[in-house]
Amino acid sequence: MSESKTSDPTGEPRTRAQGEPDGQKWLSGIVSLIGLWIAITPALYPAATSMTWNNVLIGGAIFLLAGYNYYRITNGYRTSTGVMSLVALLALWTLVAPFAFAGQVATEGLAVASQALVWNNVAGGLIMAVLAAYIAYAAGTAVRAGTATGTR
Repeated sequence: MSESKTSDPTGEPRTRAQGEPDGQKWLSGIVSLIGLWIAITPALYPAATSMTWNNVLIGGAIFLLAGYNYYRITNGYRTSTGVMSLVALLALWTLVAPFAFAGQVATEGLAVASQALVWNNVAGGLIMAVLAAYIAYAAGTAVRAGTATGTR
């Protein structure tokens, strides 16, 4: 299958025929939706103010960044490894944040957040970190394995 390139006003190469694998697109969409879930969960579970703002800001950032990557792939651009690496780091913060607030373990009671919110953050953060890291890794290896720019 040949790859046709078009010029873009941003100067970034855009592939139409080949593009990214569909798996990366859907995994980015899943990560984006989990980020949205993390952002809205403080409304469903009792949480301290610090956990509420952390979930809203970090979950919203993950939703927007992973959604941006989904948008890029849908429109024929390559996966942004930098964006997905940042998403993986934010997801790791989501994983450890309940235990970092107030210098205490959040599962000892409702001082920081409900246990359901804590385990929701742990599970969601773990899933998002693994998926985002895989997407960034797969995109990085695909770039190295491709042809050099301007050789075609």
